[in-house]
Amino acid sequence: MIHLVQISDGTERRVAMVEEPHLRCLEGVFSVYELALRYAQSGSKLSEQASALASGELLDYDQIYTGRSEWRLLAPIDVPGQPSRMLVSGTGLTHLGSARERQAMHLAGETKTAEAVTDSMRMFEWGVAGGRPGEGAIGIAPEWFYKGDGAVLRGPFEALEIPGYGEDGGEEAEIAGVYVIDEQGNPCRIGMVQGNEFSDHKFEKRNYLNLAGSKLRTCSVGPELVIGPEFADVRGEVRIERAGEAVWQRKIASGEENMCHSLANMEHHHFKFAGHRQQGSVHVHFYGADALSCGDGVVLQDGDVTEVRFEGFGRALRNVIREDARQAAPVRVRVLD
Repeated sequence: MIHLVQISDGTERRVAMVEEPHLRCLEGVFSVYELALRYAQSGSKLSEQASALASGELLDYDQIYTGRSEWRLLAPIDVPGQPSRMLVSGTGLTHLGSARERQAMHLAGETKTAEAVTDSMRMFEWGVAGGRPGEGAIGIAPEWFYKGDGAVLRGPFEALEIPGYGEDGGEEAEIAGVYVIDEQGNPCRIGMVQGNEFSDHKFEKRNYLNLAGSKLRTCSVGPELVIGPEFADVRGEVRIERAGEAVWQRKIASGEENMCHSLANMEHHHFKFAGHRQQGSVHVHFYGADALSCGDGVVLQDGDVTEVRFEGFGRALRNVIREDARQAAPVRVRVLD
């Protein structure tokens, strides 16, 4: 498996291949987006092309990862200068853990009895029954949500913001697929990344119809984009740190063996929409979470640090939480009359 990162020193940027404990810079390419588009039409393997270009400067990964270098890690995918050409989205209720969390959340929000079956659990059960169709068949559609364009995507160590109008912010440790649409409108998977999908669970808890709004938040991926990762049974850990101490942590599992929908079914139901197959666009699609700290009563605070780590996906994704000042006045729309 090839692991790629994107780095910048403020004036220039590079793509580099991870050769622990170093990074080997790729020659002649300055973004993963450029690299993927260049070879999407060739039919050659992206991993082979990246390896062939990895003959540049050797950098100390530890120095960069710990912030002791002029180089800093970027999100491992972006569309430089054109964030609107990226769509960030996700599929929910794919893991039993998240279905249980959502069931409990919506029972509390709607004051139902513990025996009641919410729409969320119903949708999860539909996925169990029909989310793994046979070859060439189409399975049942999973839950789908929109997070924003590339402007909401944060890289390693960047802040995840709880906006002034938000009620809270909660981590969602997941794996996400990274895709580019080629010149013929065909979706091509570049690779996968570990991510923190980040949502407003208090707002969602009021009523599950608030789900769409609860997802319109910043999120993060990285630091490494993995080309051709194993995605059958992926184990990991998520933790919340406060003042340098862990206040919550949990072992988590992702991958197709731990999900009710197959990867092919999730991809079909995302890219079946013609609007999701526009030439040159990039998609980051979160595959779903296994555990949420909010389910154990944890409320993230300004200065907390979230850490997401999946085996085989490289170094941990760490982000600090920042609470914006409370929004005191409404947004006013200017009328062009």
